Amino acid sequence: MKVTITRENFQRGLSAVAATIPARTTLPVLSNILVETLEDRLRVRGTDLDISVSVQTPAEVERAGAITLPAKKVADIARELPDAPVQLQANGGRVSLVCGSSKFRLHSLSADEYPSFPEVPFDEGWGLRSGEVQKLSAHTTFAVSSEETRPVLNGVLWQVRGAEMRMVATNGHRLAKMVVKVTRDAAGQDEDLIVPPKGLQQVERLFDAEDQLQIARSESHLGFRTARVEVYTRLIEGPYPNYEQVLPEDNDKICIADRGALTAAVRRVAIVASDQTHRVRLSFGPGTLALAVQTPDLGEAEDELGVEYSGAPLDIGFNANYVLEILRYISTEEVRIAMSAPERPATFEPVGGDETYLCLVMPLRLME
Repeated sequence: MKVTITRENFQRGLSAVAATIPARTTLPVLSNILVETLEDRLRVRGTDLDISVSVQTPAEVERAGAITLPAKKVADIARELPDAPVQLQANGGRVSLVCGSSKFRLHSLSADEYPSFPEVPFDEGWGLRSGEVQKLSAHTTFAVSSEETRPVLNGVLWQVRGAEMRMVATNGHRLAKMVVKVTRDAAGQDEDLIVPPKGLQQVERLFDAEDQLQIARSESHLGFRTARVEVYTRLIEGPYPNYEQVLPEDNDKICIADRGALTAAVRRVAIVASDQTHRVRLSFGPGTLALAVQTPDLGEAEDELGVEYSGAPLDIGFNANYVLEILRYISTEEVRIAMSAPERPATFEPVGGDETYLCLVMPLRLME
């Protein structure tokens, strides 16, 4: 193999696949990237066997071939190269890399050892604008569980229902749900997919919002692709919990608050909150929301802001980090908080706007 590529394109291809390279692996070839020549392009591939990414970038191909390169070392080299064309040439188990006066010779593993990518039937899939997937993903993946006791909660539930799509994520203490109306270029079948957040994050990172994606699934994988980029993610098996059962329908105590003011107040008092619980007390009353934190070995904090509130006075405790994370993803100026009792879940929703977005938070027991 012999190929010449601009430093910018070489680095772009490497950075695209870098996130899929495992930090530790028992298979040495997974620490490498696969570099293959096409007619007038270079294709760079990386995988950890759960997430796989392939990116094509323009190049001058003098001699066709395929090689693997140690991913981390090549990425480190590319960052330090001068602004000049990069020439890659493979001879046996060694690869030479020349850029200006810089020359490197690296050991390579055979391309034949590299795992094949999942086979996904794109001719049976559907088309969708990337921005719709990215919007759903960005508003829900933060709520995914990081504990491994219930694997299905380590993924995002993606429900495809005709022209409506929704994503739901929960860790049992908080939940985020978003629904969007979409235009698909094929009717397709209804789907319930449990997708690892890492796979969705690659879609957010590697595709432009206006890209028209081809999306399809096999029994165990989900694939996204354009002419230049392909992303494959292993699906999580198992039934997702019936989240509809935990969405409260009788929350009759309603607060409308300025999102920016509430965010600032929670952030201030949370400075002295417990590092274990991050508990903050919210006391709702006519026209007022009082915030308070008491941490025995640290101190106290109080704040207050004006709100619209209807219902009987209520004191309720929340994990401040959960509240701040939710407020970050609500895009409207005002937020609607609906509650019923100190031990019952509360919901946060945008006020106005065109988003169908709801977040649920389980309260924390207040210490008297």
